[in-house]
Amino acid sequence: MKTSKIIAAAALSILAAAGAQAETYDGVHSLVSASSRAEVTAQAVVAARSANPYAEGYVAGPATVLVSARDRAEVRAEAVTHAHRPNQNVRRESFAGSVIPSQFSNPRFVTTRQAGL
Repeated sequence: MKTSKIIAAAALSILAAAGAQAETYDGVHSLVSASSRAEVTAQAVVAARSANPYAEGYVAGPATVLVSARDRAEVRAEAVTHAHRPNQNVRRESFAGSVIPSQFSNPRFVTTRQAGL
């Protein structure tokens, strides 16, 4: 039993020695750039003075105003019309057997979705 432990320890030490290899040091690599120092400085100045595209909250500044082609009164009138539609909340799931009764079956007013199983 003592010899089997010695053989196992020797095998493990050989595996550990084979797996542990040191890195080689290649020295300091030279910097290779396509831009000159003046070009990089000019780009940095432009980037520092431009707006931050990733800003959130108060740092982002005032929100942009969306301009619509439709009049506010027209949009409001359409919303009121849709709010007063009969059967606006009719869904197939609301009825027994998922069948809409005939009095609610006007296709102009009913929007249904097929339940996905």
